[in-house]
Parts: sequence; structure tokens; C-alpha cells
Amino acid sequence: MLDLHEAERDEPTTYARGDAEAGLRSSAVRLDLTYRLARNHHNPMEPHATIARWDGDKLTVWDKTQWVMGTHDELAAVFDLPAESVRVINPFVGGGFGSGLRCWPHTTVAALAARETKRPVKLVLSRRQMYFGTGFRPSYEYRLRLGSDRRGRLSAAVHDIDAETSSYETFTEAVMGAGQMLYGMPNVSQAYRTVPLDVNTPIWMRGPGFASASFVIESAMDELAHRLDIDPIELRRRNEPSEDESNNLPFSTRRLRECYTIGAREFGWHRRGQKPRSRREGDWLIGLGMAAGVYDPGRFPAQVRARLDADGTAVVESATSDMGPGTYTSQTQVAADALGLTMRTVTFRLGDSLYPPTGPHGGSATMASVGTAVVEACDKIRRQAIELAVADRESPLYGVAVKEVVVRGGRLHVRGNPARGETYQRLLTRNDRTHLQADGSYAGAPQPERRSYHAYNATFAEVAVDATLGLVRVRRMLGVYDAGRIISPKLADSQAIGGIVGGIGTALLEHTTTDHRDGRIVNANLADYLVPVNADVPDVRAIYLDGEDNDGNALGVKGLGEVVQVGVAAAIGNAVFNATGRRVRELPITAEALL
Repeated sequence: MLDLHEAERDEPTTYARGDAEAGLRSSAVRLDLTYRLARNHHNPMEPHATIARWDGDKLTVWDKTQWVMGTHDELAAVFDLPAESVRVINPFVGGGFGSGLRCWPHTTVAALAARETKRPVKLVLSRRQMYFGTGFRPSYEYRLRLGSDRRGRLSAAVHDIDAETSSYETFTEAVMGAGQMLYGMPNVSQAYRTVPLDVNTPIWMRGPGFASASFVIESAMDELAHRLDIDPIELRRRNEPSEDESNNLPFSTRRLRECYTIGAREFGWHRRGQKPRSRREGDWLIGLGMAAGVYDPGRFPAQVRARLDADGTAVVESATSDMGPGTYTSQTQVAADALGLTMRTVTFRLGDSLYPPTGPHGGSATMASVGTAVVEACDKIRRQAIELAVADRESPLYGVAVKEVVVRGGRLHVRGNPARGETYQRLLTRNDRTHLQADGSYAGAPQPERRSYHAYNATFAEVAVDATLGLVRVRRMLGVYDAGRIISPKLADSQAIGGIVGGIGTALLEHTTTDHRDGRIVNANLADYLVPVNADVPDVRAIYLDGEDNDGNALGVKGLGEVVQVGVAAAIGNAVFNATGRRVRELPITAEALL
């Protein structure tokens, strides 16, 4: 692990409310804890790759990117080209986890080589090269001083955060957010410093900032609960805020109490021994742990183009990406629902800079941003068709009020009277319309914000620790999520399982080993940089609270892809403590730390 004390620090970013130092001095119980988190690399199955081709002064690039328009704009700037002379194509991404959220140097190199050779060039990074050229989750040294009264009411917290960055540019992430609003307390002070090192620049990795901070905050809450002999869930309940204390805004929705209740019931929390090392099965010490999680989902401007053809089929286009959450499927669902069509008759196209622009495919923003634009575009088309029908003397719907017409299965009919109606196909053909078309857009988060918009979770873990060897095995995990409306439960389960698996890796396996003589990474491969496999993940379950968050967007969604990894490492670490009585404040948790 890197020693961040060896380098100079940049000027800190700070946050304060109240007088945290005075609050600590007056606290009946005080903790002073330092945590160290290893650097993590994304390691998607698909390596980064680029194909570049020039046609005269026009550049076309096929690239692994989570931000089609970001790569487009970067290449246009580097080669001093007008926007219309650059095209970026990326219909599929074989995993990204954040590593594709910027245009990396190898993409520019491929385009430059193609221009010089006057031939198409394909460049594929090796697994080892990805450790040096496509970013990583930065390592942290995080000191947290926490104070409370003897009943567990938090009075003050002081966060001193050091994070690595490169020496040639500064990377920061939202590591301060959770400490400002997850729990209620009158006094908070934060100092977030970047430490420039001779490394390549970090980049966002799943649950960016919040996943790192949650390990510290939720481990500290578990330590405080143990010190006070209070159940960890009860301690969190006692510190639920009534509003977002970082900005004094009301919450759009915040249902953490429900997450705790449902999770405790479904996971069998009552079987947890309050005293560490109280459960044993042969050589294995058994422990249960939990953690709360929060994430600030992104809401980026997005545009969409939709077309309903005379044959009754529809096409929707947007320059977003799909790195695995099922963007094709979920956006097709949204479009089909808004148009009143079956999914088989809707085609969603993405991954091309010729399509209407969107923000990056990350930050749990795609469904809220692109999905809202899809709804607007498709609602416009449906209304166009209804207005055409009620004004058409030959239509069975002639003269019917617009609001009394609904569309189901591609057929327009009077509400409550399915027999009186006609299909899109018949309506458009009779009116000599080849198609109906509309654009949709989403402006992004409102400015100024009117409510605090976050997704939440409670994550539960059961582990077994070999009392002699210190080996940790995850036996089962459960995540309970307050993430607004769930568009596709099957896709949501895929997201939840993936996030929990990623958190298991962070907690127990993943770390980048650096040779301090030359700064090179010595485990830049999947033989020595360990990631979870099926045998490490025996039983994972996810539960989603019913409901919508209509303050956030028209769909009522919050985004799920990031929050599912937040709190996982802390829940595992807390379970390890419950099993062994040994508190490990460094990630990953190794057998050596438990012996």
C-alpha cells in the first residue's frame, strides 16, 4: 500500500458546520480512528480497445467508452476538427465500472497512427497496460474522530481525508458527501487533501467516493455501537436526521428505517450475538455485520430522438452507452410503455455520436436522464397520433376528447371501450403518413435543488473466519434498497449482485501492490490482483422498497448501479469483528491482520 505521508499535499477542500473540535471536547464518548484503503483497479473482462479510420479530414473511431460525446469532443479538440468531422461509435461495452469515463491517451494514439499511416488502425491494450493507462480507484488514508453522548446521539465528527492523485493533474471524487448528511449531528468538519504522486491519474470506480467513505463511517459507527453496547441498527436509528443537514433541504425520499427493519427481519439479525466470538461452528467463528449506504445519483442533460413508422414499429436513438446494466432493454421498456407498443416492436439504438447527445454512462444517471428524455419524446408521438385520430373523420375515434384515448398494444381506443379504436398502422397509412417523429430532452438536476435526492441501502453480511488460519469466507449477503421506481426487477437484481460482488472484492481481495523503488505495479494481472469468483459468493439476495421518487424525475427512479456497492465492505468488516473481536481498519482485510 502507498504511504501517502511521503508526498506533499495539495490545499484541502473543506466543509464545516458548527464547531466540531468543541463538540468533540464536550462529547462523553470519543473515538479517534485511522483507516487505510488500498488502490483498486476496474478490471472489466473486455480490455480497452480502439479502431480509428480517416476518410479525408473526417475521423471515425470505434472505442470502448462510457461517454460517447466526451470522447467525441476530446478528439475534436485534440485534432482541431469541427464537431461534424468526428464520429464515435460504441454499441457495446464489455464492462467498464468507470474506467471508460474519459478519453484515454491510447485512443488519441490510435487516431494519430491512422492519420500518419493513412490506414485504419486497431489498438488493444493488454491486461497489464490497463493498470497503467486507464485509471483506478485511489488509495485513501482517512482519519475520523467521532463523538457522541452515552445514549449514542452523535455530537461531532472531524474527517481528515488524504487521497492519491497524479502529479500532472488533480483527480477528486465525492468522498465528503456521506459524512455531511448520512447521520444527524450538529458539528462536522472535513478536510479533503489530494496527494500528488508519480502515477497515472485515478478515475471514478463503482460507487465513487461514497463507497470509500462508507467503509470508514460505517466501520466507525459499528465501533461506537460496540463501545456503548448498543445494537448497531439501533444506533443508526437514533441518529436519523429529519432533513439533509448539509444543505437544510428536505429529503425527496429517505426510507433507511424501512431498509433496516426489512433487512433485519429477512436476514435473521436477531441471531447475531452482541458479544464478539459468541458463535462458533467447529473451527469457524461466525459473525454478522451490517452497514448503511447512500449515493448521490447523477442527473445529466440528455436528448433523444424517436420515430413511429407507418408499419407500427418504433425506433428511439440516443448517444448513451450500455456497459452491462441493460440500457438497451430498460430504455426499450420505457419507450414501449410510453408509446403503448409491445417491446418486440420497439428498437432502441445507442452508442453513436450521430445520435442526440447525452452525458456520461455512469453515476447512476442513465435511467433518470436518458429515460426521462425517452418518456418525453414518446409521449409527444403518442399525443400526435391521438390528435390525428380524433381530428380524422374516417377514424373510429373522431370527435373523442384527447384525454379519453389510450393506446395499448399499438392500438388506440376509447378509455373503457377497447372495441372503439384502431391501430397506429391503420391510422398512419390512411393519412399518408410515413412516420411520426419527436425529440425529447432532460435538462438535468434542477438549479437550485429543491430537495435532497439520494439513493439508500442497508447491507447485511454473514462471514465465517477460520480461528486458526484467519481465512475469511462470506457465507451470505443481503442488500435492501431505497432506489425509487424499479423499471426491471431482473436487471436490478443483476446490478445488485454485481455491486455486492464488487464490494466483496474491495473488502477481502483487491489491492494494487507498488514497488516503491520505481513506482511500478507488480501485480498488474488477474493472477496476482485477486477478484471474487463464484466460489467467493455463495448466497446473495436483494430487496427493493416499493415506491417512486417523483421529485427527482418523471420516471420516479433514483438509479441503482452505484449505491449497490456502497457499504458492502463495511458490512463485511463489521461481520468480521463480530466473529473475531478483531477490528481491521485497512482494506483489504487479510488473514495476516486477523492472526
